[in-house]
Amino acid sequence: MALLKALYTILLLPSLSAGLVTKTDNESAAPVVTIKNGTYEGRYEPAYGTDYFLGIPYAQPPVGNLRFRTPQSLNTSWSGSRNATEYGYECIGYGRDTWSQGNYVSEDCLTLNVVRPKDAGEGLPVLVWIHGGGLVMGGSADRRYNQSFIVQESVKAGTPVIAVSINYRLSSWGFLYGKEIQESGNTMLGFRDQRLALHWVRENIAAFGGDPSRVTIQGESSGGTSVAAQLLAYNGRDDKLFAGAIAQSGNIAGLGAYPTVEDWEPVIANISRGVGCNNTTRSVLDCLRTIPTDKLNSVLNSTLTSGASFGFVVDNDLIVAPASSQLEKGAFVKVPYIVGVNSDEGTGFSRPVNTTAQLLQGLTAQGYDNATAQDLSILYPDIPDIGIPATLPGRPNATIGSQFKRTSAMYGDMSMTAPRRLSAQMWTKHGVPAYSYRFNVLVNGISYIFGAVHFQEVAFVFHNTEGYGYPQNGNPSPLGGPERAKYLRVAKLMTRMWISFVNFGDPNRGVGDLEATHWPVYTLENPRQFVFEQNVTSHAESDWYRAEGIQYISDLILSRRGTECSGIEACRNNAWQ
Repeated sequence: MALLKALYTILLLPSLSAGLVTKTDNESAAPVVTIKNGTYEGRYEPAYGTDYFLGIPYAQPPVGNLRFRTPQSLNTSWSGSRNATEYGYECIGYGRDTWSQGNYVSEDCLTLNVVRPKDAGEGLPVLVWIHGGGLVMGGSADRRYNQSFIVQESVKAGTPVIAVSINYRLSSWGFLYGKEIQESGNTMLGFRDQRLALHWVRENIAAFGGDPSRVTIQGESSGGTSVAAQLLAYNGRDDKLFAGAIAQSGNIAGLGAYPTVEDWEPVIANISRGVGCNNTTRSVLDCLRTIPTDKLNSVLNSTLTSGASFGFVVDNDLIVAPASSQLEKGAFVKVPYIVGVNSDEGTGFSRPVNTTAQLLQGLTAQGYDNATAQDLSILYPDIPDIGIPATLPGRPNATIGSQFKRTSAMYGDMSMTAPRRLSAQMWTKHGVPAYSYRFNVLVNGISYIFGAVHFQEVAFVFHNTEGYGYPQNGNPSPLGGPERAKYLRVAKLMTRMWISFVNFGDPNRGVGDLEATHWPVYTLENPRQFVFEQNVTSHAESDWYRAEGIQYISDLILSRRGTECSGIEACRNNAWQ
């Protein structure tokens, strides 16, 4: 197993695909750092001019008696040097982003990785990546998230950065909830893992040449939601863990109700029964901590967890109120913020609908009252020319739904666009710089039917120009094909703008002579955002599209502020789900 894992790590480092590099001089000697607990030896990669320190634990293993507990700081030190040349195990997850990449998983998974320029010096800004995957799958070893290219580009731009990526507990392992979890304070463990990792970075990153006061957190999808969790944590308390934030297609304030203890209790009962903890005199959690990993895993990966909802809960500790309430009050960490979505997010959420009656029926079946459903049908009319994606001409056929473009616009705004616009407005309202964007690129391998759909900006931001990791998920390189030259131009611009933001809190200062207009700070009087395009020069645009529909959804989100819900159904009466 160790040999296979080592081989897998080598394959994760893309520069080695051309052959192994032999150390011949001091320049290629293994890099060494000494942190608070001891010394680590990493590896140098000459093709990218980077040092790797991989699989570094930032917490005690959450196993045995530490299972389903808040992460515990490391409490040991060592003499000598420990190896940091292999990615750590990813956390146990369920879904394609885990199994398709061939990643090894374990409960003992709370590790992080550091990639830095060779001869980094001191005081470099730091970019911390929090992976997505719906909080149920994925990990930092995913080939698509290799940060070598970002670090390399930062050096070329003359604004070098250090990059960090982390693992955190997923699914029920990281987001189990219920009465006992609430009473014991062991809520939202995955978010708490991320926060402890940020504390580790603050305490140790200077040893790698980083500046702990210049950390930016970045995430996509549920990684963007994780960024939101850190911005909102402890009523927006600023623990000086980060100085900037980037959320890609991960909303901070959605329409759905947060699940309650009562919602989770049937799930806890099913899990307990499935592993034989239902008749114990001990607490359920104490019993679950004694169950062998494989046995518990088989239950957590079964229909016995049906009804579980992973993510935010109002536990009156880490999260004290619905996000909309905290945003309106300004109870968030006030740091510069890049927030954006892709033009056609909704094509991934749409459902086959051929008539308005079917649309209304679907909305009411999800718990929305008739008046709200009728309002939405008016605000999002059945006019294909104003729906999405624009790459799909005319009216679609009944196979995908003749109203596919209508429902894509509506569901995309409900899930992504309205929360994006609302959060940019709230940052502006409280006097904090926000930079909003729209990614409008039809990438290689994606059908025109889906357009610029969810996740497609990731390869561009990471400057993953060869598409490492995408074949494992059944897709070609997003930057391949006949449009490659255009894609490369957009990728360099996005990567440089992200690097500039990490360095200066402003995406415009490190772009150099790349072809682009200025990315303006978001304002309430004249809201403008940046559009990344493949066929024209990327540019700023007014953020007024679908204004009435998005404002209606935003108002519904804000209507939840200060309200208390008892059960999901009660919350659905007041807000979108």
